[in-house]
Amino acid sequence: MPRSSNQKMKPLYLAQIMLEHTDERNPMNAQDIIRALAAYDVPADRKSIYDDIDALRQFGLDIELIRGKNGGYYVASRDFELPELKLLVDAVQSSNLITDRKSNKLIKKLSALTSKEQAKELNRQVHIKGRSKTLNETVYYTIDSIHAAINTNKKISFRYFHYDTSKKRVYAKEDKRYIRTPVAMCWNEDNYYLITFSSEHENPLATYRVDRMSDVEIHAEKADKFDKTKFSVSEYIKQNFGMFTGEKITAKLKFDKSLVNVVLDQFGADTHLMKTDDGNFTIKAEVAATPVFLGWMFQFAGQAEIIEPQSLRTAMRDMLKTAGKLYGK
Repeated sequence: MPRSSNQKMKPLYLAQIMLEHTDERNPMNAQDIIRALAAYDVPADRKSIYDDIDALRQFGLDIELIRGKNGGYYVASRDFELPELKLLVDAVQSSNLITDRKSNKLIKKLSALTSKEQAKELNRQVHIKGRSKTLNETVYYTIDSIHAAINTNKKISFRYFHYDTSKKRVYAKEDKRYIRTPVAMCWNEDNYYLITFSSEHENPLATYRVDRMSDVEIHAEKADKFDKTKFSVSEYIKQNFGMFTGEKITAKLKFDKSLVNVVLDQFGADTHLMKTDDGNFTIKAEVAATPVFLGWMFQFAGQAEIIEPQSLRTAMRDMLKTAGKLYGK
């Protein structure tokens, strides 16, 4: 059999063919493989195919054989199984941190981790109500720079912005650059945040939305000294985001029995549920008298009630009165 210039690449082409075109439902027999190699100008015979497959197995590629008329060789296991890739694709599509363009590029890369036939099953559309994609294309590189700064104990400098009604960026502090020590990244309510430290400020800890940061650079200065052993990211999130933000008060709240899972998800699995005579339950929790907390309670309409303190009941009533004025009688 005449040798082609590609003959020495035969094992690599064979591995590529097996990874791209085979799975348990789509095996390839020796003749199929010979034809596939011919497309790369690589001649082969059955004996050499068997030898090469044995070599790939020894190298670590998990190739199995299905015997019978419609059988053949296929890659039996990969770094990521198909259900895992589906989960990752769903996460990418539903994340508002990643733009549509970046999502498509990332999903294309994930699809290359399985056979072409199985990759067709990754062409999924996940729609999350109220979920919108970020407009910031540079988030990938921002995150990479932040982690690099943390790992090398350096400060970062960046610009910070918000969008106006024309979706144009408006930069904070007259476009001056922030210089901060990055402490940790955290995820809250579908947004990525960076917690920073600065010894020069009265309130040393500050939080920034990662998708609102631009032109992030690793600064020449070493990071400010910060004792991470005395810092809890989870506690910081609890104190600084959403319904827990603000001065804390102890509240007694009553809920319909159908809301047990919702309450435990929100306040923690160790929350003590006190049953009431009507079959429902009450809890005591540390909350803040903010519109965020009041809005969270209001979403359950007649299934959730603030029992005490009276100041929190009054705050709820006042908020409802203000909102009611917008809609008339």
